[in-house]
Amino acid sequence: MNRVTDVLTDRLRGLMPRRAIVLGSGLGPLTETVTDAVRIPYGDLPGFPEGGVSGHAGEVVAGHLGKTPVIMLSGRVHYYEHGRADAMRAPLEALQGIGVTDLVLTNAAGSLREDMPPGSVMRIVDHINFSGSNPLFGEPSDRRFVGLTNAYDTEFGKRMKAAAEATGTPLHEGVYMWFSGPSFETPAEIRMARTFGADAVGMSTVPEVILARFLGMKATAASVITNYAAGMTGGELSHQETKDMAPVGGKRLAAILTRAIGDLA
Repeated sequence: MNRVTDVLTDRLRGLMPRRAIVLGSGLGPLTETVTDAVRIPYGDLPGFPEGGVSGHAGEVVAGHLGKTPVIMLSGRVHYYEHGRADAMRAPLEALQGIGVTDLVLTNAAGSLREDMPPGSVMRIVDHINFSGSNPLFGEPSDRRFVGLTNAYDTEFGKRMKAAAEATGTPLHEGVYMWFSGPSFETPAEIRMARTFGADAVGMSTVPEVILARFLGMKATAASVITNYAAGMTGGELSHQETKDMAPVGGKRLAAILTRAIGDLA
């Protein structure tokens, strides 16, 4: 990991971001707002996996968001691509290696609530791991027993709420349930998820939150709602729907993050 950390440090030319953002579906355009941007393809970084999901890029973008130094991972690898819950461990370890202390994760998700339609934004306040997997499988040290009582950073959550109010952007809060994917959930699974207390469902983010806490980083996460979950509308779900709707909520989430992060320096 020292090798990739050295590459990042060299390419960042003295920039020392403490906050990183993992960009999910619909958030790619946020990289265009970064000033003095340095772009590094994942292929140039040893150990960085290359994802295979349409709608996801594969590059590191670093610079300033407003006044604040940031580093963004534009694109992620999902558990369902290779059956590895720890697929993002190397990139997150590299971020920690260059001094990142705060991680913001974004994703596309399906809503279980009628009052949270496609195009909405939901800050994740807790999660349910329904995948049956964990990114710390095989970790030999006792550090694998990570406490998740306070998995999500409430202080930055308050900043997001204030930023949403300042920009006039509605911001929901709720529980995210991680399914393994890649197939979408069934109506019966959605009824179960609602009974369990979930507000949204998706196929990412939870393993990254676990890894962030394992690595000693604070974690914040938010979902762009791209569809109502299975059985709520009578229609079938598709990845195309996700790609079509993600930019709508993505623009709203980008406005919140730009305001919440931009004046942290």
